[in-house]
Amino acid sequence: QVQLVESGGGLVQAGGSLRLSCAASGRTFSTYALGWFRQPPGKDREFVAAISWTGDSTYYADSVKGRFTISRDNAKNTMYLQMNSLKPEDTAVYYCAADLGLVVTTVPAGVYEYDYWGQGTQVTVSS
Repeated sequence: QVQLVESGGGLVQAGGSLRLSCAASGRTFSTYALGWFRQPPGKDREFVAAISWTGDSTYYADSVKGRFTISRDNAKNTMYLQMNSLKPEDTAVYYCAADLGLVVTTVPAGVYEYDYWGQGTQVTVSS
């Protein structure tokens, strides 16, 4: 079992930056893939980025590629999402998630591939 807690959300102007953190506990942190998703107001949850067990593999949604960077520190049991050049359309509740599958290099992008979710953190980008 895995517990996930997001932090770092807030209100920022367009063009600004935020860094989200996802602190994990439970199963050994370096033995599962992690991802970030977001849910804009009135819309479905959507994939943002994923990172493999070791952090060697990453995958991004086209909408954030070049602006967002996913990373993990296995010594601190924490994953990060550095968000730069933020746009109003990035406004959403951001969730971190853990995929407990057995493939070391996996970077899953589907909501249903993940087994555990955090409670979410609000990011609001003003124009």
